[in-house]
Formats: sequence, structure tokens, C-alpha cells
Amino acid sequence: MQAIGPSASGAGQPADIDPVLRAKAVDAAEKFEAFFISQNLKAMRRSTQALASEDSPFNNKINQDMLDLADNVVADTMARQRAFGIADVILRQLLPAPAVLKQTPAAVALHEKTPTVRGAATPLEP
Repeated sequence: MQAIGPSASGAGQPADIDPVLRAKAVDAAEKFEAFFISQNLKAMRRSTQALASEDSPFNNKINQDMLDLADNVVADTMARQRAFGIADVILRQLLPAPAVLKQTPAAVALHEKTPTVRGAATPLEP
């Protein structure tokens, strides 16, 4: 497995990422996004149940297990589509940018003009 970091040429550009490492990073980022979405769906469902009246169909605890499974399936599907963009942000932080993008003047200009999050390694996309 290749290391993440400067290439052997010493030019300060990132080395090519091992495809296995890239696949693991993508999988982990998507799983984190799925977990985040799932927790939000569960919190929304609990809020709906708390606000529902006694005889409301939203307050029926019989189907709770199936609803939890459905929430997880929806969360996994949304994460694979990267609906919230959380996986993209994580991957931008974990994996180095391609060397071609770092050499272009447009990329340098974009980097200088975009705001960054305090402590973040890469600029935010406009």
C-alpha cells in the first residue's frame, strides 16, 4: 500500500492513492454520512411521536422496528447519493487533491478567493 503524502519526486505534490485505500476511505465516509442521516431521521421520528396525540397513527409503537429499518435503508440510499455532502467533505479532508488541479492558475486563484473553515486544510467550494 502506498503512503499518502509527497510523491517520490519531492515536488511536494501528493502521491497517487492506492485504490484499496481510496475505496476504504469512500466507504467509511459514506457510512458516516449514513449514520448522520439515520440519527437525524430517528430524532425527527421521536419528535413526531412526542407531539402526536394518544390515538394518532404516528404514536403507534407496533411498527417501530420496521420504521427503524426503513429509516436505515433511506439513510444508506441517501448516503450513497451523497445527498448531504458530508462524505464529500470528509473525503476532501482525507484524500489529497490531484496534482493536476494544484498546478493550474485557476485552482490557485480559487484557493485564494474562497473562505476557509478555521482549522480546515482545504477551502470551501463556492
